Amino acid sequence: MSNYQYLKLEDFNGIRTITINRPESLNALNTQTMAEIKNAFQEVYDDNSVRGVIVTGAGEKSFVAGADIKEISELNEVTARKFAENGQEIFSMIENLEKPVIAAVNGFALGGGCELAMACHIRLASSNAKFGQPEVNLGLIPGYGGTQRLTQLIGKGKAIELMITGDTVSAEDAKALGLVNHVVESHEELMTQSRQILEKALSKAPVAVGMVINSVNAYYNDDGRGYQAEANSFMNCCKTNDFKEGTAAFVEKRKANFTGN
Repeated sequence: MSNYQYLKLEDFNGIRTITINRPESLNALNTQTMAEIKNAFQEVYDDNSVRGVIVTGAGEKSFVAGADIKEISELNEVTARKFAENGQEIFSMIENLEKPVIAAVNGFALGGGCELAMACHIRLASSNAKFGQPEVNLGLIPGYGGTQRLTQLIGKGKAIELMITGDTVSAEDAKALGLVNHVVESHEELMTQSRQILEKALSKAPVAVGMVINSVNAYYNDDGRGYQAEANSFMNCCKTNDFKEGTAAFVEKRKANFTGN
């Protein structure tokens, strides 16, 4: 395994646990962290001894609180599309891995964090988890596949409601919506149950498990136009004054004043 600045990796009985380890930033996904996630999953693809993966966040407060807003605030029309497409590519690696991947969500899973969790095949949450796609508060839309995967998981109407209001939902509400499979009380229980599910899956035929994942994904992955539309829309948001205002307001810790321009 490679050495990482912002990830911790641990192997046990064929299960690799990947922990996003930026607790001082609530495990936000900066460029370096995204590159490390990509490399870490490439290693999983290449390592036959790893048969399942758990993705979680360091600490009790946050799985991943989102993308790095300071980095996002510097995007423009030229760089935004590539930014979105890079994130989509990395999260598609996770979704299309023919080894089961569980997101063990402790605390906040917002923006890019919710998108990371949705790219995993199964989601478990501790009772303090919060899910949401609040990008409209920044004058943006989800750019790492969120418009597509949230709709697939919870349905069009509720997905649009959550994305246009920026509302968050509790772990129990996320379970009721179909976004989360199981809710447990503590981070310790979260990791224990995640391992138990993977251990049961890993006792089955590996090729069959992989083909289940591949076949389910095939239902959704027709021609990729939804993801391209998302990347185009994300780019267009970065042309707007509202995007500049939203990101500046976040950094300055004030309420944004959006004008529709």
